Amino acid sequence: MIQVSNIQKAFGDNEVLKGIDLNIAKGSVVVILGPSGSGKTTFLRCLNTLETPEQGVISFDDGSLRVDFGAEPSKRELAALQRKSGMVFQSYNLFPHKTALENLMLGPVIAQGKSKEAVRTEALALLEKVGLSDKADLYPFQLSGGQQQRVGIARALAIQPDLLLFDEPTSALDPELVQDVLETMKQLASEGWTMVVVTHEINFAREVADQVVLMEGGYVVESGSPEQLFELSTHPRTQAFLQRITTQ
Repeated sequence: MIQVSNIQKAFGDNEVLKGIDLNIAKGSVVVILGPSGSGKTTFLRCLNTLETPEQGVISFDDGSLRVDFGAEPSKRELAALQRKSGMVFQSYNLFPHKTALENLMLGPVIAQGKSKEAVRTEALALLEKVGLSDKADLYPFQLSGGQQQRVGIARALAIQPDLLLFDEPTSALDPELVQDVLETMKQLASEGWTMVVVTHEINFAREVADQVVLMEGGYVVESGSPEQLFELSTHPRTQAFLQRITTQ
């Protein structure tokens, strides 16, 4: 279990996160929904310290790490939290001058100090896992958007994280490329990876999520199972949001 308590984040006078609480069970898939500007991406970035909250605590119930942002955590604590998560970005964020294989190898070799020989074997296996074993020596510009995103997923897996974070991973893709990425994510969910996914893919949330969270205005409006949010919710903000996205 990962416990997230009272996460607060502001940019100047703009208070983006106003106290987010969330429990993430090991092996579960948490899908975060919400309108633009609700704080979804900022919250995701706080989970691996791409953004540093002003307040709040992130702790792992196995006792391996507890970071209290209100107590000015050390660089070592922040780095330890970052090592526990792998991030899949909306815009892929692959290094353009590196091949698919090299993109996967960078993190384990540079950040984790693993040998290139061992990492190469693991990276090739991950490319096969995401259906791209024949693309190892290609550069990002030689890959479709969907293929680049699957390389991004494999890169996140390469550091063997406790938590996989997905920031709207299909929003930049052409519609015909979305399904391959979603199928890869479904496969990871079935294998028991712990995942937090910011997305507008409602069908994915219905089929795969264990927990669905609706955010708005820097708060969690409602959280529960897909059935609770999509079928049983009586919360007016939840109903208004679902009506908007299902009529688009």
